Amino acid sequence: MADVVVIGAGMGGLAAAARLAALGHRVTVLEQAETHGGKLGVLRRDGFTFDTGPSLLTLPDVFRDLFAATGAPLDEVVDLVPVDPVCHYRFPDGSTLDLPHTDPAAAIAEAFGQEAGRQWRSLMAEAAHVWDLVEEPVLRRPFSVGDLVRRSASPRDLMAIAPWRTLRSLGRKRLTDPRLRMLLDRYATYSGSDPRRLPALMSVVPYMEQRFGGWYVRGGLRLLGDAVFERCQKLGVEFRFGARVSRVETGAGGVTGVRLASGERVGAGLVVSDVDAEHLYRDLVPSPRPLRSLRRVQPSLSGFVLLLALRGRTPEPRHHRVLFPADYDAEFDAIFGKTPEPVRDPAVYVCSPDDPAIAPPGDEAWFVLVNAPRHGPVDWTAPGLAESYADRVLGVLAARGLDVRDRLRWRETRTPADWERDTGSVGGSIYGSSSNGPRAAMLRPANTSPVRGLHLVGGSAHPGGGLPIVTLSAAIVAGLIGPA
Repeated sequence: MADVVVIGAGMGGLAAAARLAALGHRVTVLEQAETHGGKLGVLRRDGFTFDTGPSLLTLPDVFRDLFAATGAPLDEVVDLVPVDPVCHYRFPDGSTLDLPHTDPAAAIAEAFGQEAGRQWRSLMAEAAHVWDLVEEPVLRRPFSVGDLVRRSASPRDLMAIAPWRTLRSLGRKRLTDPRLRMLLDRYATYSGSDPRRLPALMSVVPYMEQRFGGWYVRGGLRLLGDAVFERCQKLGVEFRFGARVSRVETGAGGVTGVRLASGERVGAGLVVSDVDAEHLYRDLVPSPRPLRSLRRVQPSLSGFVLLLALRGRTPEPRHHRVLFPADYDAEFDAIFGKTPEPVRDPAVYVCSPDDPAIAPPGDEAWFVLVNAPRHGPVDWTAPGLAESYADRVLGVLAARGLDVRDRLRWRETRTPADWERDTGSVGGSIYGSSSNGPRAAMLRPANTSPVRGLHLVGGSAHPGGGLPIVTLSAAIVAGLIGPA
């Protein structure tokens, strides 16, 4: 009997498997797909290589810690390089901003004036204080309101966290330039949320990006997933692909193993779930209480992706670009409103690494993402919808000064329905639950489930989504389980 069964080989499952194997556990990973990586997917075609999921890496020390705890250092297995400027922004009035890792406030002052730079610097100083309050009790431990309150005993600390204040209201209070407010709003989408409802303490997200930088793995971020997979193999983790789990089995003492869709039973004293928490508690181990909590939180947004194989090179290339719409609120209304629909005039994110390993000489591989409502409220499988929406996104790019339609060799799309099918995330929600509302973090599924011996990792569990945060969830679970 395996000591531990891990359901799912996304980054959370891989990192948990590596840590637990390094602690002496016998670990078996069961993955429904035919490969590892989960949302950290890859497409290779005609000499082009596309990361189909995450395209920006932050908090690199999280991965250095993972690799140090499980074997050889990170820098011996992947080529991690900084991205600077982290992102190029284009605003509705046509003005632009290259936001560097070093002294972003100075770049803002040069682009938008000294007062704008001063306001951003002041806001990030406040965010640094919030980061000091929340990093350890929120990101590196099982969630505890008590820990957070104890770390926030002074009136200044409580005012800094201010769960009643939204990111939008923080921007309106602290930033007078509408472009800076739009920039701040964008960071809500890092957790799949609406800035009008996201707690203001999430100002730590731009702070994290600017303090620790944006990073890229030469050859594509998928190579980071490959490196964790290979680390697991060296530690003796067994992988079984095409193994869909249909049920987590329990007894009087807690979990006893899992049942596969094939009917096979795999016994285990511990189960770590890297599947969407709603799917886990609805289908695999029906649990009314956590399911009720999940349904009190709005699901995160999803994404519509275009993978563009382009001939030729773009003048003034940038690794990351964001092109804002004239009406940003209309985007959040379309996604989170009562009648969700594809965003008519979306913000467009473009990742186009200057990396000869991902495109033939003289060509470019572009990953284009727009925020989108989940599959279900919108039927993304409707005939013609994906292709017509792809045309719309290309038209939006052209209207904002990046017309690449005559450079297309070919394109592929990824819709929320594809994310749901390929990764098991309900509706294709990228982050599971959003952080919309002051109690959202408290309602996010805990790393320890109500079922003894069942633990949760991944973007739908505490502490949330994004590659480094998912990897921290694995460290939390490994600490809860401990050595064999």
